[in-house]
Amino acid sequence: MAASDKGRLVYGDGLRVAATAAVVILHLSGGWIEQTAVDGWAWMACNIYDGFVRWCVPVFVMLSGMFLLDPTRRFAPSDLLRHALRVVIPLAVWSAVYGVFALLLSHTLSLQTVVDALKNALWGHLHYHLWFLPMILGLYLVTPILRAFVKGASRSDFHYFFLLTFLVTFLLPTLLKLRPSQTVSTWLNQLNLSLVLGYVGYYVAGYYLRVFSLSRPVRLTLYVLGAAGGVVTVWGTALLSRQSGVSDFTLYSYMAPNVLVMAVALFVLFRTLVGERVSAGGGRMLSGTSAITFGIYLSHELFIMLLRHYGISTLSPLPPAVSIPLLAAGVFLCAAAVAWLLSKLPVVGRYLT
Repeated sequence: MAASDKGRLVYGDGLRVAATAAVVILHLSGGWIEQTAVDGWAWMACNIYDGFVRWCVPVFVMLSGMFLLDPTRRFAPSDLLRHALRVVIPLAVWSAVYGVFALLLSHTLSLQTVVDALKNALWGHLHYHLWFLPMILGLYLVTPILRAFVKGASRSDFHYFFLLTFLVTFLLPTLLKLRPSQTVSTWLNQLNLSLVLGYVGYYVAGYYLRVFSLSRPVRLTLYVLGAAGGVVTVWGTALLSRQSGVSDFTLYSYMAPNVLVMAVALFVLFRTLVGERVSAGGGRMLSGTSAITFGIYLSHELFIMLLRHYGISTLSPLPPAVSIPLLAAGVFLCAAAVAWLLSKLPVVGRYLT
């Protein structure tokens, strides 16, 4: 999906690789954070890494929107089916892989346990990081409707859409988690503004930020807000957790305003620095890595499971400030090797990576 007519869009490739690396950091830093004391240095190190990479999933969604919602690009029913298969097949295969792999690590592999694992996957009990696939499939299913909207929408129409999305999806739900109000919750539920809920805002924002140019003052404002969003995510999570005595991850939500501004700011920064430059070099390191990021995302958790199995964590023997980036680099490279090998499989390789 990163391909352009003349090559690959460089900032799209860069964002995709950066977001994939950020996901690995997120899963390593978040995987052991609740095993440490909230007031400890180890907890804070995990919080810093985890908090500052929360933009990764929103950026993935924005990258999908920037290409698939472009009304100048063909998107026939056959294209919808093709994109759906690129999600459904990996979802089925990798659900089975993780189910069997968990049984192998726990030494409980048998015909019955494999059948039970496959049933659990069929019933929607997925390995935790695979939640992204049905979510993105849902966005693919509404893509023809959203394409009709963006094709006819003026810039002011987009601004109204984003304002409504910000209020209903990001701001009010976050405030209600921090300061519950039965009255506001009741009215918000009764309005039932489902059209702007979920990840649709990020999906449309990816297209908007690709097509429309932002003035320099607006970009600078976004950068300041993005940096502030990172600080709020980390400091706010620490404050809320200390107040409650346990880890409070309200501000980690991908639907929190602080995460939103981080994602938007980073997307704009990459686009501004690189522009619409394309690379025809499919063999170049960036474009080559970008082409297998889906496979890296799907397979990297196998190596985190192995770390857990052999008692290796981000907490020891090295402190998290050092272990997280080191383990993240190792996991990323191992997953990249697996994804590259799978991509070379005839026919099925492109459906797995």
